[in-house]
Amino acid sequence: MNTLEVKLGNRSYPIYIDSGLFNNRDLLSKHIRSQRVCIVSNEIVAPLYLAQIKLALSAFDVDEVILADGEAEKNLANFEHIMSHLLAGNHGRDTTLIALGGGVIGDITGFAAACYQRGIDFIQIPTTVLSQVDSSVGGKTAVNHPLGKNMIGAFYQPKAVVIDLASLNTLPIREFNAGMAEVIKYGILGDGEFFNWLEQHIDAIQQGDVAVLTQMIERCCQCKANIVAEDETEAGVRALLNLGHTFGHAIEADQGYGKWLHGEAVATGMVLAAKLSVAMNLLEVSDLRRIEALLSAFDLPLQAPENMGFNEFICHMRRDKKNLAGKLRFILPTAIGKSEINDDVSEDLLQQIL
Repeated sequence: MNTLEVKLGNRSYPIYIDSGLFNNRDLLSKHIRSQRVCIVSNEIVAPLYLAQIKLALSAFDVDEVILADGEAEKNLANFEHIMSHLLAGNHGRDTTLIALGGGVIGDITGFAAACYQRGIDFIQIPTTVLSQVDSSVGGKTAVNHPLGKNMIGAFYQPKAVVIDLASLNTLPIREFNAGMAEVIKYGILGDGEFFNWLEQHIDAIQQGDVAVLTQMIERCCQCKANIVAEDETEAGVRALLNLGHTFGHAIEADQGYGKWLHGEAVATGMVLAAKLSVAMNLLEVSDLRRIEALLSAFDLPLQAPENMGFNEFICHMRRDKKNLAGKLRFILPTAIGKSEINDDVSEDLLQQIL
């Protein structure tokens, strides 16, 4: 078993990576401090893994909340549903929430944990590539609002992240490929050697080579852990992890949550950010082509929706969380493995790109 640590002083926590961890009773139980446990999952993941997790937790008093599947379910109504379940079940401050699912489940469960009785413990058990390499690590929790993605949330760290690679065996190919956008993001924003490695291992990744997937997920988690340890609340360098997200979140909000998967929107967002960098003479065209080629290898979209133009994008981007003093801020790649925060993008240039 590979074990990493997110180093945040007395709020530090481990990330476990291996196959078969859902059956590891000792691993899960050592991060639970009382008898009460509530598992939050969805109608797709629960039939696959809920019974397995409950068996591993048979020594505890376990109940569950099962939500519908999809990004559209990461909303205030389901947040209230989780809260009502906890209150009706007389759950106390010593209850541990467990997020069993992808990024949607992890985000809404973490936000519920942050808010219920002013904060209770939670454990992340991510079951998608995207949640394993990105959203389960770092303590960003949130729900969506019709006017903007992840606009209602909190920074709240889990007690542990348990990544069972076997869960990827049941992941649909579209979901797998969407997660690869976040993997590729790490290579573009700060790890050129990893980007090269990904180019060299496309076939092995697509074939589900366990050793290769383990190495890939561990490298992403280590990169995320290092950045979070340096900048937990996104006051500086952590903003680089939003590469592609300014454009991507606009696509998701405009098109309706779930029509585009998050990773698909981020993939297109990274291409648009790279094109913006090329137009500003910050990035070589050859690097843009490499980015496009690697994303294309995983069937990720490179073009914005046909029904989205400048006006649709700018409406959503003006509400982006990274903006300061009313100025749009973008994460722009300046080379494969380098990126920067830039608030000097003219709307005229942005309109040309879009």
